[in-house]
Amino acid sequence: MMSRMISVAEPTGATEMRPWGSFTTLEEGPGYKIKRIEVNPGHRLSLQMHHHRSEHWIVVSGTAKVTCGEIEEILAANQSTYVPQCTAHRLENPGVIKLVLIEVQNGEYLGEDDIIRFQDDYSRHKA
Repeated sequence: MMSRMISVAEPTGATEMRPWGSFTTLEEGPGYKIKRIEVNPGHRLSLQMHHHRSEHWIVVSGTAKVTCGEIEEILAANQSTYVPQCTAHRLENPGVIKLVLIEVQNGEYLGEDDIIRFQDDYSRHKA
């Protein structure tokens, strides 16, 4: 009987710390960027939108509370959602373990300065 090797993906980019957790850019190319996002229990990202990109979120582990426009939903591991360009959205971790998700961004511009913040728990300025 052959045993299977299980490999764990290692990040290719630097991990950036945020008040709510961290993110690591795994890969990027023309028109897309892939990030691994970790949100600490009880924390949430700002209510925000982007002019130049859409996002797909896939939950790896933990529980995600997602606000997208007027819709609010709870996602568990192996569930996903789509955030259209120019739509107000927020990601929260209502659980007791770290939320880990993969974010796939698509768009003409994917810079971190394409964030319009409407509300932020950490008093960061509006971009």
